Amino acid sequence: MNRDLFAAAAVPRVPFIDRDQHFPVHRIYCVGRNFAEHAKEMGAPVERGTPTIFMKPADAVHLGTDLPYPPGTTDLHHEVEMVVALGRDADGPLAPGEGQALVCGHGIGLDLTRRDLQAIAKDKRLPWDVAKGFDASAPVSALRHIDDARPGPDTLLWLAVNGERRQAARLHDMIFGVDDILVHLSRLFRLRAGDLIFMGTPAGVAALRPGDRYHAVLEGIASLEGRVLG
Repeated sequence: MNRDLFAAAAVPRVPFIDRDQHFPVHRIYCVGRNFAEHAKEMGAPVERGTPTIFMKPADAVHLGTDLPYPPGTTDLHHEVEMVVALGRDADGPLAPGEGQALVCGHGIGLDLTRRDLQAIAKDKRLPWDVAKGFDASAPVSALRHIDDARPGPDTLLWLAVNGERRQAARLHDMIFGVDDILVHLSRLFRLRAGDLIFMGTPAGVAALRPGDRYHAVLEGIASLEGRVLG
């Protein structure tokens, strides 16, 4: 007999491209400052050191083409990112070179940020949760299964807003690659099938305003389009 006080919320599910399958989301990990030029524009030092990691709740995933403008901000920023989907659990900490075996697909997503709230948190040395983990803060495309196609070092990642390209970079410009990040995460968390990793954004982050239309592409892999509602 089910003794839950109320019905559990549905698990967010992301479709696969050209497959009758869905990806149930377990967690969302995000990598900060993973492109040198973006780190510079945010006033952060460019260094390999230790990756910057933060998280969004699983139900921050947004699949619709209409994106609600979030409350509590007047400075919503876009950050276009490659998204890596894990289809297997890690048995424990990974050794270098073992991370790719967990990956089942890739997509493109936006790490939306309430930049004004993030600036306040940074100034007071507080966590970024309210700036990064709000409802619909992780728009994501359908995923391309690795058996159908996979990105390479020269794959281009880009975002256009209202037809004007704002962000673009090749994946080889990332400071930490996919395996680096998965090895690092596995030493901090138990990686699970259903985890999504947003791999960091290139330079060119800027505001999204009500009425804006965005088009994000991971060339040869996936695309994401939508408009910002008022």
